[in-house]
Amino acid sequence: MSNPSDVNIHEYLAEFDDIPGTRVYTAKRARKGYHLNQFAMSLMKPENREEFRADEAAYLEKWELTPEQKAAVLARDYNAMLDEGGNIYFMAKLFSTDGKSFQFAAGSMTGMSQEEYAKMMIDGGRSPEGQRSIREGR
Repeated sequence: MSNPSDVNIHEYLAEFDDIPGTRVYTAKRARKGYHLNQFAMSLMKPENREEFRADEAAYLEKWELTPEQKAAVLARDYNAMLDEGGNIYFMAKLFSTDGKSFQFAAGSMTGMSQEEYAKMMIDGGRSPEGQRSIREGR
């Protein structure tokens, strides 16, 4: 077993990017998504949800979001939001504001309908077989 002090933390964290279809929420992502997540958390207040629904683009201007983050929110592209540092539990405030369930969001993030996603999960989830490494193509 190697000594934890011998581990290069940057190499270790880079390994997470090799997992197909997975976005691990690291400190780097947290820093990148700080304002995006603050926006999402603002939707906990009814008055903020009303203001957001009335004019989404104008409401987003209140936050120090990147153009990519704004575009992802407006498109409801949850995968892009995660890529831009969004935390799925904070993003839940957005899809809840839209009257959508976690199951709906998860389905959309996997390219499935809510019904297809629910059936897959009831049937035991995704198979562990298949591509396990982007870099190695296996």
